[in-house]
Amino acid sequence: MTDTVTKQRRSEIMANVKGKHTKPEMIVRRYLHSKGFRFRIHDKKLPGKPDIKLTKYKTVIFINGCFWHGHENCKIYVMPKTNVEFWNNKIYKNINRDKNIINNLKELGWNVIIVWECSLKKSKREEALKIIVEKINSKI
Repeated sequence: MTDTVTKQRRSEIMANVKGKHTKPEMIVRRYLHSKGFRFRIHDKKLPGKPDIKLTKYKTVIFINGCFWHGHENCKIYVMPKTNVEFWNNKIYKNINRDKNIINNLKELGWNVIIVWECSLKKSKREEALKIIVEKINSKI
């Protein structure tokens, strides 16, 4: 199926996709705060500027969009039918960058938790949030 909007309009739409304070990120932040966790967000001093940094637990959390980070076997991650070479390269670079960032953080002694956008859909949300808290608490 071809794109139904002009190339310029598609560019505008994609340029407006947020990278910070997204809905999935806000869901995780609100939940952690309600459970008594205190954290910092988007720490520029750490590789990858993690979405959430829990210094007390030496843990960082990345909330990844399934499309942008190439979540395998996910309904949300569907490769566009147009400009395939561009999107393959873009997502491949994102995946490799993520791997490097995770390795760098682990070398610095940080525990890394990845939360996928699809795990925060309403039907799975409560279980996913509980798992995040369990992973944080298991690092003490």
